[in-house]
Amino acid sequence: MLLGLLLTFAMQTSGVQAGHPAARVIVQDDMSMIDEPRQAVARTQSEWEALWRSHGVNKPAPKVDFGKESVVAIFLGSRPTPGFSAHVVRAGAKGRVLTVEWTERRPESGSILAQVLTSPVLFAAVPKFDGEIKFQKVEP
Repeated sequence: MLLGLLLTFAMQTSGVQAGHPAARVIVQDDMSMIDEPRQAVARTQSEWEALWRSHGVNKPAPKVDFGKESVVAIFLGSRPTPGFSAHVVRAGAKGRVLTVEWTERRPESGSILAQVLTSPVLFAAVPKFDGEIKFQKVEP
């Protein structure tokens, strides 16, 4: 009976399968033209190209198979030094909602870093999901 309950729970919170990464990193960058914290989702090629252009890179958007994946983006906003980054910890679906759990890594205390503004961003691919995609920041 306990095994049946565990299997039912696993099916309800399905998302990324065990042994697979929570998300495939497409691009992780220290400099984005978006300097306010925000999260975004692209489900189509045109949405992806618009999101990529808003990031401010003068090269084509990396290829994504939108038949199998959606793109999630986490913009950390302006930071005072290098060493900040966003990482997807888990992406799991429950009903019609896919929750992308992410964390922000910060430079180690006492690190000697350049005093230069950065705007870190993470673009990642998650399994295609037709329902709502929500973001939840979690502590490391």
